[in-house]
Amino acid sequence: MYKKSSKYLFVFVGALLLTMNIVFAQSKKILQFSGLITSTGSDLPVGFVTIKNTSFNNQSFISNNEGYFSFVAHVGDEIEFTSVGFNPVTYTIPDVESDRHTASIKMLAQIIELPAVTPFPWASYEDYLSEFMALGGDDPIATARRNLSPDALAALARVVPRSAEEIQTFNSLQRHHYMQNKNINQRMNNPFLNPFNWYQLINSIKKGDYSREKLKY
Repeated sequence: MYKKSSKYLFVFVGALLLTMNIVFAQSKKILQFSGLITSTGSDLPVGFVTIKNTSFNNQSFISNNEGYFSFVAHVGDEIEFTSVGFNPVTYTIPDVESDRHTASIKMLAQIIELPAVTPFPWASYEDYLSEFMALGGDDPIATARRNLSPDALAALARVVPRSAEEIQTFNSLQRHHYMQNKNINQRMNNPFLNPFNWYQLINSIKKGDYSREKLKY
């Protein structure tokens, strides 16, 4: 019987306190609380900050990507600003004459020093020593010859893209071949360099095809 009455008393007290908080909050002045959240020292906006009204049922809000926020609150409410990588900030809304209040919230970035980590692929130092001593140690000259073999270079040429210098050299070589072939073809098409044309010209002169008598009209 005693435990049951204590349970009812606890529920009654909780409901009474909640009612008092609601009545007290309603009695406070309501205003539009807005502001901009920036980083201390750089004045860069801090976006997507979690904003919690700890004085009124822990109402939560989130600022936009530019650090701007705006919501309805009460005079005297404590507003908590939290974000990953920044120290939390608590702001108390002051009593102002207007029904609007704008604040500039500064958040200090956290500097977290992580402990040094040394990558070690072996389970223990003894395993590392055993595997290191088991290495054969290839001859560097033999390794270089193997890497510079025609098969290895051909395999690399199939997968490695050409550099700008290689492309420019190839294009210059192609232009050189084109100009060389063009000059050769022009030289062969020149009638003065054709021996058959010279033979026909000499025969025509001997026959008198170009004499003055035949050229008369």
